[in-house]
Amino acid sequence: MAFELPPLPYAKDALAPYGISEETLDYHYGKHHQTYVTNLNKLVEGTGDENASLDDIIMKSEGGMFNNAAQIWNHTFYWSSMKPGGGGAPTGAVADKISRAFGSYDNFKDKFAAAATTQFGSGWAWLVDTGGSLEIMQTANADLPMKHSAKALLTIDVWEHAYYIDFRNARPNYIATFIDKLLNWDFVAENLG
Repeated sequence: MAFELPPLPYAKDALAPYGISEETLDYHYGKHHQTYVTNLNKLVEGTGDENASLDDIIMKSEGGMFNNAAQIWNHTFYWSSMKPGGGGAPTGAVADKISRAFGSYDNFKDKFAAAATTQFGSGWAWLVDTGGSLEIMQTANADLPMKHSAKALLTIDVWEHAYYIDFRNARPNYIATFIDKLLNWDFVAENLG
């Protein structure tokens, strides 16, 4: 069973009014994400992992196999962490949990932005559920929360290919756009449920 590039949850031009161009998605989704899928298929072909689930491969592999499998998972999760016209403060149960964990939405926003901004080099900032509370986590390269016994609720990709076409080297502007205009709180609510 070959892995396939999952479809985007919106059209490739749907994020353009909010700062992430179709060109970025052509490269980030159409080239980078596709390459991870292609590479993983080559790595598992003819092995005992050929029919394994993506999660199983992530949890038991290292090196190139882990990197490609984890990057498929991370990117699929990232696309769903955004939606056209998203952003702003959450409501309902998500808002209550954010307030309990961080004191307020503004505190969450500041801490999440700081984690994304200060992740040195390539990596990710995450909102995670650790089983008892919500926390913000940073991971480098392809690393992801499931390897640290945490459940991912939301992520932002801070590899340069996520933002360089549209924001050049202004990572903080990309992060602000993500939080204020794209963050998908409905997806966070689904993950909490």
